[in-house]
Amino acid sequence: MTGTSTALAVSPDSGTHWAEPGAWPVAPGVHRIPLPLPMDGLRAVNIYVLESEAGLTLVDGGWAISESRAALESGLALIGHTPADITRILVTHVHRDHYTLAVVLRREFGSHVTLGLADKATIDVLHERSARGGIAQSVRVLEQSGAHHLAKAWAEFSASSTPDLSQWDYPDSWLDGDQTVAVGSRSLDAVHTPGHTRGHFVFADRAAGLMFAGDHVLPTITPSIGFEAAMSDQPLGDFLGSLAKVRALPDLRLLPAHGPVAPSTHTRIDQLAEHHDVRLGLCRAAVAADALTAMAVARELPWTRHAMHLDDLDLFNVALAVLETRAHLELLVARGEVTASPSPEGVLYRCV
Repeated sequence: MTGTSTALAVSPDSGTHWAEPGAWPVAPGVHRIPLPLPMDGLRAVNIYVLESEAGLTLVDGGWAISESRAALESGLALIGHTPADITRILVTHVHRDHYTLAVVLRREFGSHVTLGLADKATIDVLHERSARGGIAQSVRVLEQSGAHHLAKAWAEFSASSTPDLSQWDYPDSWLDGDQTVAVGSRSLDAVHTPGHTRGHFVFADRAAGLMFAGDHVLPTITPSIGFEAAMSDQPLGDFLGSLAKVRALPDLRLLPAHGPVAPSTHTRIDQLAEHHDVRLGLCRAAVAADALTAMAVARELPWTRHAMHLDDLDLFNVALAVLETRAHLELLVARGEVTASPSPEGVLYRCV
């Protein structure tokens, strides 16, 4: 994920940094509980608790680590509840910081877990690789992107971090296409928003003026594009289409998975769309004079809001950067603005 804004990290619901532990009321019957993450780039993931007469519904579950589990229990205790009161978990997408703790809570308390159907392919891949081994799709794509040394390092990293399949069981139900989800007396519009992952969903509570946005719309950073176990052919095209789809909804209060609560989905969507227009322009300019691989183009681009060079990023973020650059180039190919030609060093892109 790359930064695009210098917006303050203070969340209006808490008056403190958005990752500060607690159970912060964002609307009547809705609380935000930040759960810590074991990484430098993202300090926490916001879990939203919706109270109803039928029990608690969570939007997103968190990462299955002890620190997150403890923070969830502490946050729930502040509003007079325990994990046993969680009856349903609506997971926005399959990434581990959103999904794996939901699976653990279901095993312990019988909570019903729901996930977007298009994310099933990612869970399938994780189970198949665990059973049969094999090279991750992202490794092959990195090789095609001209990032051969990075692909080797990424393959070694992936081999050393075999997923705990007990945290990657399938959900109880799937969301397939846009639909309405009842949460007590609330009516949520479940809107399919592929891009960050193929099965990403957001949940709009129009009556309360709230958008539970997952990682689709983030207030201070841009969601990563092109990084998932089962990759889309056009992740950026999917993402931009989903942004337009959510932009057509009423302007709602933004309740993101990472970052502070923000007043307007429309304002942030417009900023994200503009950001990707700029990045597409930079990619186009990079291949205007010479044919380059996605890795070579990524070296020409600034990363994060601090305009860092690719070599200044760690392994994980370099991989994200190359995959995201490839997603931009592939969209330019689909638009007929750039050509793609295979070569021994990787796919070469050049302006038409």
